Amino acid sequence: MTSTTPLRRQPVQQRSAKRVERMLEACATLIDEVGYDGVTTTLIAERAGVAVGSLYQFFPDKRAVVQALTLRNVDKFSLGITERLEQATLEHWWDAVDTVFDVYVTMHREIPAFGKLHFGDVVDMRLLDDRRDNNAVISDKISELISGKFGIPMVEVQVPIAIAVEAADAVMKMAFRKNPTGDQAILTEARALVRGYLSSRLPA
Repeated sequence: MTSTTPLRRQPVQQRSAKRVERMLEACATLIDEVGYDGVTTTLIAERAGVAVGSLYQFFPDKRAVVQALTLRNVDKFSLGITERLEQATLEHWWDAVDTVFDVYVTMHREIPAFGKLHFGDVVDMRLLDDRRDNNAVISDKISELISGKFGIPMVEVQVPIAIAVEAADAVMKMAFRKNPTGDQAILTEARALVRGYLSSRLPA
């Protein structure tokens, strides 16, 4: 997904992989507690129970740790959508859009730090891919999903989905500002907004 990797080196042994995982979990917990600006590599290492030198073996700085955490969340987002779509009966493209909404809201409520990081804009508008902004990465993934599942050419879905993602992102952030678990009335309006817009742009 990214043209550069946040890791200085990939963990080869299982023990090293578990150590990196502890660092990511520690980073997520700290972001929930003190915000991105309050997190330091020293705090991450202390919370993960590793020496700060061990952290630097894998990550050059705090930004790289957060980038790895955000990329992991994108993978969870994609996997969550894929799993739900495999279990669901899809009669219309808006069934897939509803699934995307549901996965996003669930992650916001259940995944540590997701509510503060989302897909990385708080750190860098191009945290996921240095060639595209973060929302473009997400909207392209959703466009590929809609195009592949319903046989709609990418050229017909890409721009409408990109606009829908931008609109939904703004309204859903509003919903979670109003209520830590998401203001249900605003979430319902966000879903209606996207469905109404896309209904005028995508084939019925």
